[in-house]
Amino acid sequence: MSRVAPLRPFTLALAFVASGCDDDASGAGSNGASGGALAGAGSGAGGAGSAGSAGTSGAGLGGAGSASGTGGAAGSNGGSGGGASGNGGGDSGSAGSLAGNGAGAGIGGSFAGSGGAGAGGGNGAPLRVLAFSRTVEYRHESIAAAHAALSGIAAERGFELQASEDVTSISDAVLGEQDVVVFLSTSGDALDADAENALARFVRGGGGFVGVHAASDTEYEFPFYGGLVGAYFNAHPAIQQATLIVEDALHPATMHLEATWVRTDEWYAFRENPRPNVRVLLRIDETSYDPGTGAMGDDHPVAWAHEYEGGRSFYTALGHTAESYSEPAFLEHLAGGIAWAGHLAD
Repeated sequence: MSRVAPLRPFTLALAFVASGCDDDASGAGSNGASGGALAGAGSGAGGAGSAGSAGTSGAGLGGAGSASGTGGAAGSNGGSGGGASGNGGGDSGSAGSLAGNGAGAGIGGSFAGSGGAGAGGGNGAPLRVLAFSRTVEYRHESIAAAHAALSGIAAERGFELQASEDVTSISDAVLGEQDVVVFLSTSGDALDADAENALARFVRGGGGFVGVHAASDTEYEFPFYGGLVGAYFNAHPAIQQATLIVEDALHPATMHLEATWVRTDEWYAFRENPRPNVRVLLRIDETSYDPGTGAMGDDHPVAWAHEYEGGRSFYTALGHTAESYSEPAFLEHLAGGIAWAGHLAD
């Protein structure tokens, strides 16, 4: 059995606030209240001889929420293994908690990184993942649920997870301690010039990038990023059910799926078709839903992967709704993309 090294303390002050905008809104979302912190100070190492607990898998997102692990079975997620507890409970307000894969929505507290036992990075080390969710324009209400889901994935897969909305976390110093950076429904000009340069160096040095949903609605004026994410967002219709077609059943992000996948989400269309430059994993059947003014026709990719300037990039347009982050098939899709970007799988 492997022992997971504890996360280094990593605390960054930030605002973590849902905007309250409509799902179809295109205006700027709120980045209002401040004073919260997203920290990657995982405390879930197991006791001597154990396989490492997922102590922080239920990190709190609330004014008084906290997460602490007590050592337990490998990959445990709250409950019987590493404990996850907050001083407050509930679905909203300043003392909500996010336990395990749950979706409680407290505002302005702490979100701690998690580490469980299991697969890791090179030489048996855990895969180190930074989840970055800074929003300058529209802010998705599902971001809190997405962070909680990533915490659960980290606990199950043995990743070391840190989370931030502070632009200074996209730096040589912080990225130098990561294997993969996840842009989790970021929006607008989320990076300053220093962060743009640091991200480019990270990828060119072999780092992995994962873009989720609105990551394609980010950094329109940064050409390196446009190539990295693969395509920029153009439009979307109302949330509705649609049928996805699996084009690549061998990729870790799609190998668990049947030939078609029916689910409900907000379906992005893109300014350009990324197919010439990427490995398309999923495309959407536009006859199965109303694509509206953003229709792309018979060839409408919605998830892809590619090698890019020395690193790896995985993007999925899925993940607008909070409900997505409690869907096992979607979570496996996301986990597989992270693993691939971190060179754990091909």
